[in-house]
Amino acid sequence: MVFDINGKVALITGGASGVGLEYAKALLRNGLKAVTLADVNGDLGNKALIEISQQFGSKRAIFSKTDVTKIDQLEDSFKKTVETFGNIDIVFNNAGILNDAIWEKQISINVNGVIHGMILALETYLPTYHQGPEAVIVNISSIAGVIGTAHVPIYSATKHAVIGITRSWGQPAFYKKFNVRVVAVCPGVTDTPLISEMNGRSLGDIYEENGKEFVGELTVQTPEVLAEEVMNIVKYGPNGSVWIVEGGEPAYQYVFPDRNQMKYNQISDYIQNK
Repeated sequence: MVFDINGKVALITGGASGVGLEYAKALLRNGLKAVTLADVNGDLGNKALIEISQQFGSKRAIFSKTDVTKIDQLEDSFKKTVETFGNIDIVFNNAGILNDAIWEKQISINVNGVIHGMILALETYLPTYHQGPEAVIVNISSIAGVIGTAHVPIYSATKHAVIGITRSWGQPAFYKKFNVRVVAVCPGVTDTPLISEMNGRSLGDIYEENGKEFVGELTVQTPEVLAEEVMNIVKYGPNGSVWIVEGGEPAYQYVFPDRNQMKYNQISDYIQNK
């Protein structure tokens, strides 16, 4: 089944700037009727509304001031979306920070925020208010959620969690009940403030040194190229699938091995080789 973006309504957390705003613009270029930008930053939200109005016309977006760590605030954004546009078909759980120096807050935003979005979108709002045969949830992870990083290990752990959330709620039993497809996107290094302002956001000097080596190995891509690739994932990505978009190249699916095949990698093999 191909998901048709045309005429649909979306809600994007962290949608006031960076890749979140680029996802909104890409959706609108693909025929989206309207979008809610749910973000904690009111100044950026108002600026984003002006940009969207200038590029796509008036009444195509609303801003809802939202702290995703507060599920009642996020639910208010869902309610405003339905009240304003009548429907909601696509949810991007995109809000996140990269800052191991404040790791408790980071976990709350990157993990709890996605869980809040999943519960609200999957159990209530998308099944009730979507148009057509299905709705879509896109959870934004990171390349650090696949390979890990010695620079910001706690951030990496939160993004691993987003993949686990996607694969768990992307099980067939949920789709059968709700007709909501769940996918994860793992962007590589992308030219946004999240990366350009990452210095000093680790646990200390040794982590900063690790970061220079890690980032230096990866090719930076633009938010615009990333967002366009994500549109294909929205349209075609199978339920529960995980996708990597890095280096400005086409998205590719990250396929997890069958755990039964891993039984051949037994600890006895390592013991015998010592």
